[in-house]
Amino acid sequence: MKRITVLLADDHMIVREGFRNLLEREDDIEVVDEAQTGRQALEMARGLRPDVVVMDIAMPLLNGLEATRQILKSVPGTKVIILSAHSEDAYVEQAIEAGASGFLFKQSSANALSDAIRDVCKGKTYFSPAIMKRFRDRKPQARPGALNKKLERLTSREAEVLQLIAEGKANKQTAAELGIGIKTVEKHRDHLMQKLDIHDTAGLTRYAIGAGIIESSVQVTIV
Repeated sequence: MKRITVLLADDHMIVREGFRNLLEREDDIEVVDEAQTGRQALEMARGLRPDVVVMDIAMPLLNGLEATRQILKSVPGTKVIILSAHSEDAYVEQAIEAGASGFLFKQSSANALSDAIRDVCKGKTYFSPAIMKRFRDRKPQARPGALNKKLERLTSREAEVLQLIAEGKANKQTAAELGIGIKTVEKHRDHLMQKLDIHDTAGLTRYAIGAGIIESSVQVTIV
């Protein structure tokens, strides 16, 4: 029997170890590796080509939603399940827009995660029952606010630069992390400010937190 290969992506080691222990009890699932940043998850997915990536949203260097977009573009045969502490509808909708096949809360049972992995491998989607109930019960409404509409106008590279700026990285650090020149970083920064109509680093950081690109609990340096 071919086992389902899974890559775990979460920035907390204890969380990854817990999920690994739970999934390794399943005869048909194999955890092939673990990633602690979104960028590492992207690189591992390209190399390992797992059947499923279980991804947290709040990942350093590259958030889970942007990592999901890039993984699905680079490795279209891989499915992504978002497993997050965030339960707001806006996060769920952003995950769907990024191409995720499932969304579960971290409080979900081990059986739920295993079932989700099996379902998405069969081409199905899997969402926590609480999410499904909310989406069935709520009245039709416009898509979430101006923040997310602005975010949709950003390129993948601009979203990456925005996250690194919000995490307190200087232009030189951002350039090194992305493998591009400092002048290119400065151009992306200028484009970000023009598109978002925000003209200082503090404003970009507040925007990134409000749009869910980084968590408010992440320690950042505002200059």
